[in-house]
Amino acid sequence: MATRLNEPKAKLTDLAYQMIEEAIVTLRIRPGTSLSEQALSEMTGIGRTPIREAIQRLAREHLILVMPQRGLLVSEMNVNKQLKLLETRREIERLICRSAAKRASDSERQSFRRLADEFTKYAARSDDVAFVRADREFNELCLSAASNEFAEGAMRMLHGLSRRFWYLHYKQTADMPEMARLHAAVALAIGKGDIKHAGEALDRLIDHLEGFTRATVL
Repeated sequence: MATRLNEPKAKLTDLAYQMIEEAIVTLRIRPGTSLSEQALSEMTGIGRTPIREAIQRLAREHLILVMPQRGLLVSEMNVNKQLKLLETRREIERLICRSAAKRASDSERQSFRRLADEFTKYAARSDDVAFVRADREFNELCLSAASNEFAEGAMRMLHGLSRRFWYLHYKQTADMPEMARLHAAVALAIGKGDIKHAGEALDRLIDHLEGFTRATVL
């Protein structure tokens, strides 16, 4: 039976989304896996209505495919699609990072500086799940600080797919320390309000991700 029944519905939907998204990104639920609302409700301990709403969000982000009369399927990964995703992500995320550097509040800037430290800390102890969680927090903080609902809508469709692809392959290249360094550079530039360097640091991050993606097929 589902738990957390006293939580507000919106909070339960967010929690269901976070739990399922992390399970997909960290490959506890593998690409190609068939799912059902009931199974996800049992996994999370959350009722069917919030689960259904979380599924809709994950479908918009292309992590889950909803197939009429056939149920749910976790999407497969594809290098060519990942490269197209990064091409799109570069332009939108550069705008978001520059806007965040310009508009972030003092408390948000402090959070960016904290996250820069956390990226380095989690990489040093090879804590990949904590790193993925910090990356998700960083992405959400960028969207909040940028305060551009149009860029936010486009960006939300890209982050989960990027994290999952990286998580599948990063151990082959010992990539976590470099990803930590690059993420920390973006976070620090935003935290300092340095618009120019925030955009440049983001470009270096995407350059690295493009090279990393191509290397997975060599």
